[in-house]
Amino acid sequence: MGLPVNTQLKAWGIASVVFLVVLWALGDVILPFVLGAAIAYFLDPVADRLQKLGCSRALAVTIITLAVILIFVIMALLVIPALMEQSVALFNTAPDLARDLRNFLTERFPALLDNGSALHQSLSALGDTVNERGIQLLESALTSAASLINIAILFIIVPVVAFYLLYDWDRMIAAIDDMLPRDHAPVIRDLAAQIDRTLASFIRGMGTVCLILGTFYAAALMLVGLQFGLVVGAIAGLITFIPYVGAIVGGVLAIGLALFQFWGDWLSVALVAGIFALGQAVEGNVLTPKLVGNSVGLHPVWLIFALSVFGMLFGFVGMLVAVPVAAAIGVLARFFIAKYKDSLLYRGLSESDDE
Repeated sequence: MGLPVNTQLKAWGIASVVFLVVLWALGDVILPFVLGAAIAYFLDPVADRLQKLGCSRALAVTIITLAVILIFVIMALLVIPALMEQSVALFNTAPDLARDLRNFLTERFPALLDNGSALHQSLSALGDTVNERGIQLLESALTSAASLINIAILFIIVPVVAFYLLYDWDRMIAAIDDMLPRDHAPVIRDLAAQIDRTLASFIRGMGTVCLILGTFYAAALMLVGLQFGLVVGAIAGLITFIPYVGAIVGGVLAIGLALFQFWGDWLSVALVAGIFALGQAVEGNVLTPKLVGNSVGLHPVWLIFALSVFGMLFGFVGMLVAVPVAAAIGVLARFFIAKYKDSLLYRGLSESDDE
């Protein structure tokens, strides 16, 4: 005889609360393990495909690891130095950009920038703050021992965690399945399969979309000669998974820089704007429908809400787990809605009597 429904609800409720409390208490300590689990989940289908081709699990994981190391070395030699150089240069140029903006507005809208106006004081304060504090903060972040240690730990622990989780992924899933309550195992398996399909469509699909768009934006912006094009493209591609935010932030940043750099050369400014317009058209009509699909079930507003709430409560780790949790809550919500519509509470006695 199964446990009463109230007892089961209490047990699952307590488990959920314990999970959230542990997540909040550990904070950034579990960041390498969350990243490692995410990488293992992302690469598990590749390992499964290699196994179907005749490789053992150990050989498949080894091949994937060597391929990832090769890609990382190529990026470390070719992309990352240029990205860091442009990031530092952009940060160093920020005071000049603020001063150029103030001069631009002074020339065309002198009334707005009277010495006593609020806008003039705000821009002056912004430039002074960035100039005085910005470089100091950047140098501190890059040179502090704690930051270097944390970065080193990430680069050491994350690959190790990802390797072992990827190697034992199927056994871990089987062990978890063996611990499921027998009365509810079929339902839990079905819900887990739906969550997995949602995550696979979103994380793997959107990861590919972010990579393609980031590469396109960076290459196209550098091709038209925009300074810091690599940084802008990387930022736009990285946050593309947040609906509309990637295009808006990247587009505003790129067009703003283009106006300063190409003022009077409207063709170049139009090319920069056209790059983001083309990127959005390709994403909305080709990449997202093909790679992500329309059956993900993660509404943009729900996704933004989940990222905001989990980011505020749990920091960067919360933002990492926001998408899986949002997907799980979405699947569970659809399940309970279906159960509700199949119940007497929804249908009423009259409909029950008619049947």
